[in-house]
Amino acid sequence: MRILSIHNNYQIRGGEDESRELEERLLQNMGHEVEVYQENNDRVLAINAVNLALRTVWSTEAFNIVKQKLIDKAFDIVHVQNFFPLISPSVYYAAKEQGVPVVQTLRNYRLLCPNGLFFRDGKVCVDCLGKPIPYPGVLHSCYRDSLAASSVSATMITVHRAMQTWKEKVDLFIVKTEFARQKFIEGGFPAEKILLKPNFVDPDPGVGAGLGGYALFVGRLSPEKGLDTLLAAWQQLKNPMPLKIVGDGPLAGEVAKAAEKSPKIEWLGRKSMAEVYALMGEAMVLIFP
Repeated sequence: MRILSIHNNYQIRGGEDESRELEERLLQNMGHEVEVYQENNDRVLAINAVNLALRTVWSTEAFNIVKQKLIDKAFDIVHVQNFFPLISPSVYYAAKEQGVPVVQTLRNYRLLCPNGLFFRDGKVCVDCLGKPIPYPGVLHSCYRDSLAASSVSATMITVHRAMQTWKEKVDLFIVKTEFARQKFIEGGFPAEKILLKPNFVDPDPGVGAGLGGYALFVGRLSPEKGLDTLLAAWQQLKNPMPLKIVGDGPLAGEVAKAAEKSPKIEWLGRKSMAEVYALMGEAMVLIFP
């Protein structure tokens, strides 16, 4: 099978980037041909605000690139991993024009919520769920704490909902949890098109001994991951076990300060997957705040 994998990389590498690379590698190891078209959010800095807003809704550049790739080679599937913000849903239309089926993996709630998280002001928020125009996300500047950026994200959602893009231009959606599947169904996505396929680990690192005597958190250092709760809890405990934190993100400064204050908290920064597996194998417990 020939697969065209499409992905917009984040400025701070995260789980989505790891997941899609692992999937592409596994497919290649199983004998499939995978070609990758990717953009990087580092390009955002070189694009003026108006052009960035327009291409978030519809990128003619990405449309033409994907269309040409499909003309030059016969692909069986176009797998869109992440299109936001530089690639846009225009690539669905390029694929459909060439008669190639489209699969979209949904690793966040970007098609329902302007910030993609269902999270605002430190709390779960589903105010935009099911609304034809996700205006609460704009009113609260949910995306990047910016009215302008939130408006652009909301416009993308609204325009493509009106164009029936999600229903007519995508053949299959992949979600990672049943919870996410239900949320997209609540948001109006066709249930018969949503497939549950959890994340996986490859190669299997095996079972660790768990003798390290420490707790471990691995993930993006951002508010929705519960880092504030984790740090506050560890500093209130009278005699906590050592806590190791792996990752990077917006709250890196707060994690660094907490590590300076408490000898029981250690921030290890970013680690390779092999290092993460080794740390997990020796951890006494994994923490999911």
